[in-house]
Amino acid sequence: MLDDDLDAIHPLFAGAPTTTAFKKLRKRIVRNTREAIEQYGMVEKREDGSRPRWLVCLSGGKDSYTMLAVLYELKWRGLLPVDLLACNLDQGQPGFPATVLPEFLGKMEVPNRIEYQDTYSIVMDKVPAGRTFCALCSRLRRGNLYRIAREEGCSAVVLGHHRDDILETFFMNLFHGGRLATMPPKLVNEEGDLFLYRPLAHVAEADCEKFARDMNYPIIPCDLCGSQDGLQRQQVKQILDQWESNSPGRRQVMFRALMNARPSHLLDPKLFDFMGLTTKNTPDLTESEEIPTLR
Repeated sequence: MLDDDLDAIHPLFAGAPTTTAFKKLRKRIVRNTREAIEQYGMVEKREDGSRPRWLVCLSGGKDSYTMLAVLYELKWRGLLPVDLLACNLDQGQPGFPATVLPEFLGKMEVPNRIEYQDTYSIVMDKVPAGRTFCALCSRLRRGNLYRIAREEGCSAVVLGHHRDDILETFFMNLFHGGRLATMPPKLVNEEGDLFLYRPLAHVAEADCEKFARDMNYPIIPCDLCGSQDGLQRQQVKQILDQWESNSPGRRQVMFRALMNARPSHLLDPKLFDFMGLTTKNTPDLTESEEIPTLR
């Protein structure tokens, strides 16, 4: 499936390694991304035949670079009939290298919008000392991205969360939230006017890291939250790393479990009608014979 002349596809792949290992990695990421896009119905079918437009959100991290490259590869191959607009939200973090992404996107001939909004000051003002910034930072960032998507005529906001992010969120909810939930690969925002997609939902973090490193993309670290110790996500990541070390492949097994839920074998009566279960020997009760409610 991969072309021998990698440079012929798109500037995003200029200088791509020609090793067999990299070709296999790239093919796996493309396959997994295409699988998620198709499985969760991310490409809208419009009656008027127009093409959807996606706002592809770039943080400058390994995941968003990988996502941008693979979406352009699928588009180039005619497998993703959408228009793409890359977007970076500069949140005013001290020391953020504001020129890196504009220069990179210009060099790569990628249509883009760079937006500056000082949410950093808001986060620092509102979050008490010793608390993590992630929740508020994420809400402020998401609100701005939805606004930008509307202004640019986009129907979807596309994020670079991968398989491991989804697993970590599941266990964070399990350990700390008391619920079985994670990041869905596709959802509609609260206002009901935009989709949110995670096309890397089936892609392993290790693959994103290898891909971005091999492509030598200019990685920008998240110093705002990444510098904080004791984050719940980091604790969960360490647990999953240990499990993976003890039993290689366990992450993928756990991820498959999220795709194979059985409500009848859980305990949520809102998802399964336990009260309505009967056997062939269950007698029909008249109103006068109904079992009284326990008090």
